[in-house]
Amino acid sequence: MNVYTERLAAFRAEMKAAGVAAAIVPQADPHLGEYLASHWQVRRWLSGFSGSAGDLVVTADKAALWTDSRYFLQAAQQLEGTGIELMKDGLAETPTIAQWLVSQLHKHDIVGLDGMLFTNPQLKKLNDVLFRHDIALNTDFDVIDRLWKDRPALPDGKIFVHDEKYAGESARSKIVKVMAEAHEAGAEAVLVTALDEIAWLLNIRCNDVKHTPVATSYLYLRDGEGILFIDPAKLTDQTVAYLASQGVTTRGYDEIKTFLAAGNDSEIVLVDPNTISVGLFDIVRTRFMPTAQTTASRLKSVKNATQIAGVHKAMVRDGAALVRAFMELEDRLEKGVETTELDVADLLHKYRSRGENYFDESFGTIAGYGPHGAIVHYEADEKSKSTLRREGLLLVDSGAQYLDGTTDITRTICLGTPTADERRDFTLVMKGHIALATSVFPEGTRGAQLNVLAEQYLWKHGLTYLHGTGHGVGFFLSVHEGPHSIRLNWVDSPMLPGSITSDEPGLYREGVHGIRCENLVLCQERMTTEFGKFLGFEVLTLFPFDRALFDTSIMSAEEIEWVNNYHATVRERLMPALETPAEKAWLEEHTKAL
Repeated sequence: MNVYTERLAAFRAEMKAAGVAAAIVPQADPHLGEYLASHWQVRRWLSGFSGSAGDLVVTADKAALWTDSRYFLQAAQQLEGTGIELMKDGLAETPTIAQWLVSQLHKHDIVGLDGMLFTNPQLKKLNDVLFRHDIALNTDFDVIDRLWKDRPALPDGKIFVHDEKYAGESARSKIVKVMAEAHEAGAEAVLVTALDEIAWLLNIRCNDVKHTPVATSYLYLRDGEGILFIDPAKLTDQTVAYLASQGVTTRGYDEIKTFLAAGNDSEIVLVDPNTISVGLFDIVRTRFMPTAQTTASRLKSVKNATQIAGVHKAMVRDGAALVRAFMELEDRLEKGVETTELDVADLLHKYRSRGENYFDESFGTIAGYGPHGAIVHYEADEKSKSTLRREGLLLVDSGAQYLDGTTDITRTICLGTPTADERRDFTLVMKGHIALATSVFPEGTRGAQLNVLAEQYLWKHGLTYLHGTGHGVGFFLSVHEGPHSIRLNWVDSPMLPGSITSDEPGLYREGVHGIRCENLVLCQERMTTEFGKFLGFEVLTLFPFDRALFDTSIMSAEEIEWVNNYHATVRERLMPALETPAEKAWLEEHTKAL
């Protein structure tokens, strides 16, 4: 027995007492965001798996965890000894949760779950399968408080105002836009449950979720009134006054269900069934107006001129900090100073945190050396950390939250003399990165239609990666945001001018190395012809790629020119931000033409 098998045993006892034959524990909170406050890390507490995606299913004698390709290696390691079987989600041979439950359960069995952690479409899809096999759902199964004795409380940090000089638009103005679209759709009110959408709409930030500056809350909008449901402990006289100036009053966080239940039956509420928990959706089910995606999500993804200018400034600050961090890393290795993956993360934090408008990291730094680089979302700890040597590849994926922008960059560098295999793998990844960065496409294009550009060179060699190629990035908000993305599977949200997206193809050889090359890019209008508008990307990120890893023999002249032009731009924009001759000499050397 270990701590996780003990917890599962106690959980099974609660299942038995409730007459539940199986239970589903998702990686989710009532706001259905990707990143969760400690209070909602139930799946992690039960299983020991720390990835940001993955659902645990427990029966009387078995347990299984579904997660995506980013976490296959990490989950296999963390689940060892727990008795929990890893289910590699997305592979053809992996059953869905519903299929697995049907194979394990009997007629008239009951599956338990907490309805506040699932959307109505999710439960409908699940129930469509279970119902055909006479298996029922109990959506009120929530027993964790009785088991998790030292469960963290809901966060009570104070909210603060994100100044309009950074946000570029007032909360009142954004609310007017959202309500105008609600009226056009035939609704009188809007319920906003996603934390990043609330933060964006009201120009407020907090520290409720690690690395994501959001506040635990709900927002209800109707003509002339906004109501923010939030713990009063998170407010100050100043923030209450600010909200009032934007037409927003406050009520307690726990009052949301009572408020919705007492609502006017004739007041049609605009909600996205794909983003609201079934626990709240069931209350407004008879008076909701469905929408394909929330208005706030789409509007938030398109950055205004003030935000775009801020991101450009943040990128210069971020790039200068990276120059200093990688200079010190190289110096340590040259002098033989013992340096681990954790030290790499510390160096990045050290220099970024000195920068103007710095607030936090935008996610936990991924510094994977050698085989650890093949663990897509690897995060070193004292037990797993590797010591760097003057050989092999180091993958570093990191970012920062600045008041004037969010950054996210991945670089793969060689710590010694690169091998032919390392150079080939790196260059194939970079060829895809360049193809996406230089693409021009018609207005209305979806990310799935662009994805092949980044993967084509790998596919020709029988290689691939299973994670997405590009995700939306917030503005001093979540480093992962929708509604658009660039990936193999279809996401029905077009690329929009003003949106920021990552460009990050990769290649991962288990037990050998991992390679990922990531810049953030801004979608822009490129031209208008008789065939309509065409869009393209401006590269925002400013830091050199490792020149030693390029194999120019398999690159076209245009690809080599792109690298050289990019490095010239990095040099031009970062030089004024560097302070010492040594820093400038380092950048000059690392941005030389191929």
